[in-house]
Amino acid sequence: MADAAKDFRKKQKQKKQSLVKGAERVGIYAAIALGVLSVLLLIFIFFAPGPKAHEGNKTVFIIDSGEGAGKIADNLGKAHLVRVPFVFKTFAVLTNSGKKFIPGEFEIPSGATPLKVLNILANGDALKRKITIPEGWTVNMAYKRIAENQVLTGDLPIIPKEGYMAPDTYPVKRGETRAMIIQQMVDRQNKILDDLWLERSANLPIRSKEEALVLASIVEKETGIASERPQIAAVFLNRLRQGMKLQSDPTIIYGITKGLPLGRKILKSEITQNTPWNTYVIQGLPPTPICNPGKDAIKAVLNPPQSKNLFFVADGSGGHVFAATYEEHTKNVEKWRQIRAQKESMEAIADPNLAGGK
Repeated sequence: MADAAKDFRKKQKQKKQSLVKGAERVGIYAAIALGVLSVLLLIFIFFAPGPKAHEGNKTVFIIDSGEGAGKIADNLGKAHLVRVPFVFKTFAVLTNSGKKFIPGEFEIPSGATPLKVLNILANGDALKRKITIPEGWTVNMAYKRIAENQVLTGDLPIIPKEGYMAPDTYPVKRGETRAMIIQQMVDRQNKILDDLWLERSANLPIRSKEEALVLASIVEKETGIASERPQIAAVFLNRLRQGMKLQSDPTIIYGITKGLPLGRKILKSEITQNTPWNTYVIQGLPPTPICNPGKDAIKAVLNPPQSKNLFFVADGSGGHVFAATYEEHTKNVEKWRQIRAQKESMEAIADPNLAGGK
């Protein structure tokens, strides 16, 4: 009887152990299955198409400085660019892509998978915008445009010397600083000047790169026609050789407005006004450039064409007519005055309020 009871207890124990082991196996299998399903679900979610853009075919997404993978994932969710931000964050951390994120603007295609979004953000394919500084602008005008640009960040550095910001169109990315872009402009202008100085013509009446930049700025402001720059440069260089005053109207204006448009004709009293830049008064070059000249204007000054011309005047069509002698120049001036008088007469007929004006 005792043996029977002992056998019964043994069988019950074995049965209980078997049930426990079975439960453990079921639990293990369930956990494995759940893990596999979770991984498959994560993979499906990560590789599945994302939400469609609210408007158009793309959405611009912004990463601000200092944002990590978690914050970026949350912002992607708020912008309806990924369905499950946690999945995006998980993959960004697992693939170490989060460390590659940089500030900027990124174009996310409509319906992009989280994987595609991750690649766009991690590879730094930031949207490039542009900022244009036209030829002939002053440093103050350039600074105003840079200050107003909402893509750039940071304060403006100390303003460079007049003439030392290369006019051009520059690509900019959100998050770049204003100081970076300004330094890029200054570096480019210095390189242009250095390179062209090495290739300059012989026997120029120009003693330094600074003087070349000053004269180039005057050439830049004298004409908007690219093909005329070499001819105008040649005139001013010939005048410098002969000790003649340059007599450039833009230098009068710079002394009055520091480069801003005058908005009217130059007054007779302003022609004789003694400012450091007025080349009707001073001999030789002004002390500083009067604008930021472009590369072509600098090149025209340092590699001018052979010419005997000493004078030029407007021809009435937007360009200029050149002359080597004062007599020839006087005739050209008279023609210009007739053209101007005829133009003003026609304007007065078209608008009687102009009659009797200066």
